[in-house]
Amino acid sequence: MPGLYIGSTSGYSGKNTITVGLGLAFQKAGLNIGYMKPVGAMPVETPDGLADEDALFVRAALGLEDDPAHTPTAMTPVVVTHDFKMDAFEGRLPGIIDGGLAAQVRAAYQGLEQGRDLMLVAGSGSMYSGKYSGLDAVSLVKTLGIKALVIDRFEKELNYDLLLMLKEQMEGGLAGVVLNDVPPTFLEEVSGHLAPFLESRGIPVLGILPRDPLMGSITVGDLATRLGGKVISAHHKTDRVVSQFLIGTMQVENFMLHFRKKKNAAVIVGGDRSDVQLVALEGDCPCLVLTGNLYPNDVILTRSEVLETSIIIVREDTFTVAKKMENLLTRHKMRDAVKVRQGAELVAKHLRLDALRASLGV
Repeated sequence: MPGLYIGSTSGYSGKNTITVGLGLAFQKAGLNIGYMKPVGAMPVETPDGLADEDALFVRAALGLEDDPAHTPTAMTPVVVTHDFKMDAFEGRLPGIIDGGLAAQVRAAYQGLEQGRDLMLVAGSGSMYSGKYSGLDAVSLVKTLGIKALVIDRFEKELNYDLLLMLKEQMEGGLAGVVLNDVPPTFLEEVSGHLAPFLESRGIPVLGILPRDPLMGSITVGDLATRLGGKVISAHHKTDRVVSQFLIGTMQVENFMLHFRKKKNAAVIVGGDRSDVQLVALEGDCPCLVLTGNLYPNDVILTRSEVLETSIIIVREDTFTVAKKMENLLTRHKMRDAVKVRQGAELVAKHLRLDALRASLGV
């Protein structure tokens, strides 16, 4: 039974997006798809036992919730908790020494693959995450006897050295790579130089996904929750989308120059900077994030209601909030239907699905 492990060179690289996109594309082509995430890093309690939050989301996105084989514990036989790691570090997990954990994953895989045309196996973290327990991606791909698709997300540059190392270590188990989230300014270099180089070294480049603002966005409501903030106005507009941010610590004239270039940008500003706040509101920013637990004056509050722009109050200082925002926008997980559709469209448009199917023999 063919199987495909979807891994990545680092965490938060788009594994869920690619997995769901591939699953939906293959289902549309008439294939019976099975899914599992053997090692879970986001524990959540279910009536069936401890499960992984990502796995439950992907199961729902692929329409496998009613499949009796796809129980939470079958999809994720190993869930990493704090206790799991402590037991592993202190030698209290016999499954690491005798291979019991890997055997547990293999048994779960064999149960799920029955009657399927293709199994999709999603990774957790990077290709080397879980090495301490013998459950890293490189080892699991060999244990399950399947091939791997490795995602490399653009972060300042691409990890071509690491991709070359993975090809050597996987001994023929690398189906190909996907270069993800490539900014427009680097697309020509990646497609014209890096991709041909990787191909010349025996690494099939099965897709180059351009950066998509929607995939890296977050709603105002989710942003408030993740920042630990409180929405104090325009509560009915918390579904607006934030795809970037701008810090409003500069003079108003300079702020206006930068603000005009930023689309869908939340403005992070001190609660006492009513001048910048008013400019941002009139410029139709998706939301204001006021730092230092300082509330705006009545003029700003009234104007935000009239213009239907939410204001979020947070306790931390501007620098701390900006760092949090940066992490949120690069690591926010795909969870809503709009992003699922957009991700599926990106995969269908930019991945060489026929070449991947040929490599897998399906």
